[in-house]
Amino acid sequence: MIRTVTILAATAALTASTFAASAQTNPTGVWVNDERSTAVRVVRCGEALCGTVAWLREPRDKQGQPKVDRHNSNPKLRQRPLMGLPVLLGMKPSGENRWSGHIYNADDGRTYVSHIQMTSANAMQVQGCVLGGLICRKMNWARDTDGRYGAKKK
Repeated sequence: MIRTVTILAATAALTASTFAASAQTNPTGVWVNDERSTAVRVVRCGEALCGTVAWLREPRDKQGQPKVDRHNSNPKLRQRPLMGLPVLLGMKPSGENRWSGHIYNADDGRTYVSHIQMTSANAMQVQGCVLGGLICRKMNWARDTDGRYGAKKK
């Protein structure tokens, strides 16, 4: 009887710790880039992760108009608003706490191979790579834990 209780307790503890670890590394939510200029809302889209611009420190251009995707290589897409713009595209699991796919950079209108990795419950490292992944730029994103960024206005 004691052995059965011990096994059940150990199984429950292992299950709880596994659940806690996966909850701690949940990449969904709102993330702020290291420059604190943009927040991205990351959601599940099927088996992948996707992310859209949820907040901009400077959402309007010098003329007071909402910023648009003006650097896009496709002229038909240059008038789409940056707010709500898809930037993390088809990020599929590629290891423990790691996803790979593509990232769109509205600053130059290009899409790059990308990897994201949770480094803690509230920190994510984001890479955009060129030349088949030989050259990568790393960014650190912080989870919006206080709801300050990316909140929908009521």
